[in-house]
Amino acid sequence: MTRKRGKKPLFEPGCVPAPGGLLDWRDGQHFDRWQDRPCVLCDKPTPMRSHFGEPVHKACAENWIAANPVEARLGRFASDTQPKSSQRATHA
Repeated sequence: MTRKRGKKPLFEPGCVPAPGGLLDWRDGQHFDRWQDRPCVLCDKPTPMRSHFGEPVHKACAENWIAANPVEARLGRFASDTQPKSSQRATHA
């Protein structure tokens, strides 16, 4: 299964980590609690989903980014956007 060019993400992706870096997939939308599907990279079942809804293990996505750094910049696999802190730093 290949991702169609121009397909809109299911939710807003953040930054693509540097090759060898780790993805931050804390959002629950990365987890399908109802169905495991074959990973698009290793073909083993996974409940994990990319921002585009592709079934993929987080480790497989990180390995793919390391092996394909130029194509990775297109954002196929990206970290979650980081919410801005609601707490303000106070300095005495």
